[in-house]
Parts: sequence; structure tokens; C-alpha cells
Amino acid sequence: MNFIGNVIWLLFGGIIAAIMWLLAGFVLCITIIGIPFGVQCFKISAFVLWPFGKEIEIGNFGVGGLLFNILWLIFFGWEFAITHLIIGLIFCITIVGIPFGLQHFKFAKLGLIPFGAKIY
Repeated sequence: MNFIGNVIWLLFGGIIAAIMWLLAGFVLCITIIGIPFGVQCFKISAFVLWPFGKEIEIGNFGVGGLLFNILWLIFFGWEFAITHLIIGLIFCITIVGIPFGLQHFKFAKLGLIPFGAKIY
């Protein structure tokens, strides 16, 4: 069932979402300071491409991860999270779209705190 969900996901916006995360990663990697944030965008992009059957565990990020998560949240994270929340709410309007909306809610959580998050 996860395979079918992922294929439908790719056809109805998953590729576009992954490309957007990739573009954000490339833009952030332009400067040396932005490279750690760009790397996180690349990781999230791979997750966004094939999300069904995977879960996120947030935590265990240490002092450096806490600092990067705070900077991420101030400068980038809230935009990513709000975007995924809005898209998730739009998907949840219909019964058929609820599984896709739930995936966007996972991305919103990951968009807020990417450093130290583990994807299973």
C-alpha cells in the first residue's frame, strides 16, 4: 500500500515539492554559512520524494543542533512549516486527500526542527 501511495504522491505534487526543497537547498548552499541548512534541505527533499511508510522522530540534537534549529526556525523554518500546513489542510478537505494531508503535516514538523530529526 505504501508503494501505491508513493506513486500517487509523485504524480500529484510530490515531485514538485521535492524540487522546491532541492532549490531551497541550492540557494542556501550559495554561501558557506548556509551549507548546513542546505544539506538539511537536501535530506528533506529525499524524504519528500518518497514519504509513505516513513516516520519522523524529533529530538537528540545536542547543543549545536539546538543552535542550528533556532537559527533555522527564525530564518527559514516557519515559512516551510506554514506552507506545508496550508497544503495539508487543503488536502484534508476531501476524504481521498487525507493521507496526503497527513504527509504534509509530517513535513511541517520536519520543516520546523530538521536538525537531529531521524527518519525511519
